[in-house]
Amino acid sequence: MRSYDYNKLDQPGVLQAIFHPRLETDPTPTLQNTVDIDIPVNEGIQVHARFHLASKENPNILFFHGNGEIVSDYDEIGPLYNKYGMNFLATDYRGYGRSTGSPTVTSMLGDAHIILDSVKEWLHKAEHTGPLLIMGRSLGSAAAIELASCHSEDIAGIIIESGFATSLPLLMKLGVDVAGLGITENDGFCNVRKISTFTKPTLIIHGQYDEIIPVNSAAILQSESPARSKELQVVPGATHNTIIAQAGEMYFSVIKQFTNKISGIRSKRRKKSN
Repeated sequence: MRSYDYNKLDQPGVLQAIFHPRLETDPTPTLQNTVDIDIPVNEGIQVHARFHLASKENPNILFFHGNGEIVSDYDEIGPLYNKYGMNFLATDYRGYGRSTGSPTVTSMLGDAHIILDSVKEWLHKAEHTGPLLIMGRSLGSAAAIELASCHSEDIAGIIIESGFATSLPLLMKLGVDVAGLGITENDGFCNVRKISTFTKPTLIIHGQYDEIIPVNSAAILQSESPARSKELQVVPGATHNTIIAQAGEMYFSVIKQFTNKISGIRSKRRKKSN
């Protein structure tokens, strides 16, 4: 396992651009078919996760969200995953939602490993037998790709939505003075280098008109992935935050088909009429 140094990304001038934490000011009551857990990631610090559950045999998708989102933002989306026969396990970062602490790049990527271990343990104790996939959206793509590069044996596949390949273009788009702070591409998240080590099924979803992370990033990740089974789905007309709105239920259908392949389930074909 290669060790990376994220000290330059942990500078205040970078962190305030990357992270936009907000607390869950009006905690929702326990939802139907959900489980809330708090995962200890350091002394006195815990990260909140909410599991939207369908059945124990279904695929399990561990989800890392974007920089301005929190777990409760997915309270209406989680049940749609359940409708398509998938368990949706959403997790926050430090300082987000009900979580404590303050986010840094080092802690986000380090916590991801602890979260994965805790989720695996929870699934085992709850007797969930479906495969475990990792999914990351936008900033969360860094956490997902980090886990894929280090825990391939525990992960059946990876899904990247609106993910970024190189770090400097994104940082500059967010207003970071990378030259003034002495940040080079090698000081970044290294998503390209990391995804190049993951050979299991990979699904990349990106909006055609993404104004924050151009669709070319998805093409780079796709080309650098060594997976024999890999897909790139570009959603026509979608921007960074409108993929589900543009794709509708086709979004969940594509992800379901991807998990079906991993689970060895063949799509049902309609019989031709005579």
